[in-house]
Amino acid sequence: MNSFGNIFRVSIYGESHGEGVGVLIDGIPAGISLSVEDFLKDLSKRKAGAKGTTKRIESDYPEILSGLFDGYTTGAPMNILFRNNNKDSKVYKDFKAHPRPGHADFTATSKYRGYNDIRGGGHFSGRITLGLVAGGVVAKKILEGIKFETSLKTLGKMDELDDKQLLEDYLEEMTLSGDSIGGTIGCKVYNLPVGLGEPFFDSVESLMAHMMFSIPGIKGIEFGAGFEGVKMLGSSFNDRFINEKGETDSNNNGGVNGGITNGNVLDFTVAVKPTSSIFVVQDTFNFSEKKIESLKIHGRHDVAFALRVPVVVEAGAAIVLADLFLQNR
Repeated sequence: MNSFGNIFRVSIYGESHGEGVGVLIDGIPAGISLSVEDFLKDLSKRKAGAKGTTKRIESDYPEILSGLFDGYTTGAPMNILFRNNNKDSKVYKDFKAHPRPGHADFTATSKYRGYNDIRGGGHFSGRITLGLVAGGVVAKKILEGIKFETSLKTLGKMDELDDKQLLEDYLEEMTLSGDSIGGTIGCKVYNLPVGLGEPFFDSVESLMAHMMFSIPGIKGIEFGAGFEGVKMLGSSFNDRFINEKGETDSNNNGGVNGGITNGNVLDFTVAVKPTSSIFVVQDTFNFSEKKIESLKIHGRHDVAFALRVPVVVEAGAAIVLADLFLQNR
């Protein structure tokens, strides 16, 4: 399925080298002030062009086809389209027979019996996350007063990213090597009310994990102290309440108890794998020739697509929380 949410529902569509990609958003309350300009800041954070990102540059201009009139949401479904203009599809033609390691080429071709659009990864491309970013902009309009703080925490072997020159040198080194790197992204959400989420299957953690793993390349998620918390004693891990608001003296649970927001900062971290498309020659099975052959990938790819993912993570979190907020209301 390509849809997420109960009341605030987003449906993504399109292929990387098709006519365009986009999102259909249902459940938007009427009367929210919204314009194309509201989308541009977040969309620019996802764009390529910086060192370590792909040379494929698209305008990423949002065409709002429905759901908006005289600067306000109408309550009808909103369709936002992003046209694809900078396409170079010739390098992808052989990937059904000789699939790229780490990509969806093999699984998509098998599942859809070869009818899938292979160009640029088709519907499995990271370009489809444009729709999530757009959905996140609308979601944050619903979550008035809620503050998001999302950033890259680590990149490859670098655990400290404050030294910009060192980071630039590292990305240049990886670019020249033809290989790729991953990273971790932290997201904190402030001013959430107590009570969002449900026990068990619709817990905040369950829904957030569902959304995060829907973002291409996400391979792990942890809340609060996360995996490091297993080294702690329960007496240290427990977040003790310090006032009648429910504030705690630590946040090892990441702002959630029993699957429900407890009023403290929602805090989670995701792991992003290294970019699958690399320029290093790889020996991998050719299904047409029925033997292992060397595969040299050409085209335009991110050395570290994790650099462009923080805004996607934030958008995904906002979509989850907007849906829960509307359910709670």
